[in-house]
Amino acid sequence: MSIDRKIALVTGAAQGIGRGIALRLAKDGADIALVDLKQDQLDAVAKEITALGRKATTFVADVSERAQVFAAVDHAEKELGGFDIIVNNAGIAQVKPLDDVTADDVERIYRINVNGVLWGIQAAAKKFRARGHKGKIINASSIAGHDGFAMLGVYSSTKFAVRALTQAAAREYASAGITVNAYCPGVVGTDMWVEIDERFAELTGAAKGETYKKFVDGIALGRAETADDVAGFVSYLAGQDSDYMTGQSPLIDGGMVYR
Repeated sequence: MSIDRKIALVTGAAQGIGRGIALRLAKDGADIALVDLKQDQLDAVAKEITALGRKATTFVADVSERAQVFAAVDHAEKELGGFDIIVNNAGIAQVKPLDDVTADDVERIYRINVNGVLWGIQAAAKKFRARGHKGKIINASSIAGHDGFAMLGVYSSTKFAVRALTQAAAREYASAGITVNAYCPGVVGTDMWVEIDERFAELTGAAKGETYKKFVDGIALGRAETADDVAGFVSYLAGQDSDYMTGQSPLIDGGMVYR
């Protein structure tokens, strides 16, 4: 495997896409540092990883806090004996008409979705350079980072911002052999989409499940995305086959948004 014996850190790893990414990277040979706010769920994912024959360590951190992200990276290096890959996956959704968005709403989602990615980029780049080797930085964007969606306007803006950070970081760190890319999923059947669907139901009067079905019906490949669909692509970004790719934010959405 191209990531065999590599050390990877995944934020938002307690559930959903983050859990799927962590398990796929472990199956492909990496040891994993799991970062999230929920220790009990982190422990459960860690057990799944060790059952695959790989090492796992957990670290509770709020990615919106810079010092906590740097501490998580230090922990990964200390406990697993190295540091090669970071997946800045943690993020939240926000469904609200632009007219109703408050200053608190904007601050909260930007602190997690944008600041959290920036802190992860900084911490990983610093660690890679200190260790004197190349590294992979992989960020979570979205189809909403390519198209702005109604009722998801501020969320969309955070994912556009992740694409900008990805491009800038790719340019800044290329000379150090550090690649920076993002992945842009579509409609993934996780708890986040349950929350999005419920909020659309509250705001528009649609029946529960109707908004989710409407989005899924627009997918060319005819089904909702799974965490495994995303994880397979992230594993490619983490491995040597993507070594000549940097600054990119490809869509992996089953055929919803086309660029």
